[in-house]
Amino acid sequence: MAKKKEELDEETLALIHWCIEVEGFLVAGGATLDQAQEHIEDEIEWFTDQFYDGLTPEEAAKEALA
Repeated sequence: MAKKKEELDEETLALIHWCIEVEGFLVAGGATLDQAQEHIEDEIEWFTDQFYDGLTPEEAAKEALA
């Protein structure tokens, strides 16, 4: 029996894409890709708040690196 594919809503997809952009800025700021991914995973609630507060990925990355 085939599994039913779960689709993500537009808001969740937007958050995921935003986090991917943040990841790029963290790497540009000196983190390794693994470090950037782990930091986002560890602090996902904080990053989600920044997303909903309207910060750009670059602004969120700068806050995270401060």
